[in-house]
Amino acid sequence: MAKLNLSFVLLLFLLSSCSVEKMNLSPIGDNASQLSENAIPYSFDQKKILIVHSSEISNLISSFPKLRNDAVNAEVSNLKYHLKEYIIAMKSYNLTQLDSSHRKFEKSYKKLQKLRKYLNQDDDEVLNRYLVRIKTSMTLINNNIPQDSLSTSPKN
Repeated sequence: MAKLNLSFVLLLFLLSSCSVEKMNLSPIGDNASQLSENAIPYSFDQKKILIVHSSEISNLISSFPKLRNDAVNAEVSNLKYHLKEYIIAMKSYNLTQLDSSHRKFEKSYKKLQKLRKYLNQDDDEVLNRYLVRIKTSMTLINNNIPQDSLSTSPKN
């Protein structure tokens, strides 16, 4: 009988302790609630495309090789920084920062194109391969970002 009462008390305790909900004070829970309030105006297909191409750019940034020319390496660092800014602006749907970082990216890209003539053939081919993949991903991202009629749109 005592065993039955003990198991009944344990079962009652277990049910009552599981049914009490406590307030979640973790920062992750707070961020999740903020994200649902500030819905980013991307459709599901747009989000999927943006994620694919931004991860492609991130992978290219992280695997970018060091070249033999210091000026090219310095400009590659600038290009990487502007690409990171662009991805952050895209995720937060900040069109002003998106436009600014895209213009900076274009300047850096053009400067790298001019500096390519100082590289040997192997380094030039590697740099060209990376730049083409980055430029392709950037173009595909730009084509999938919804343009707000009241704000500045990114320039292609």
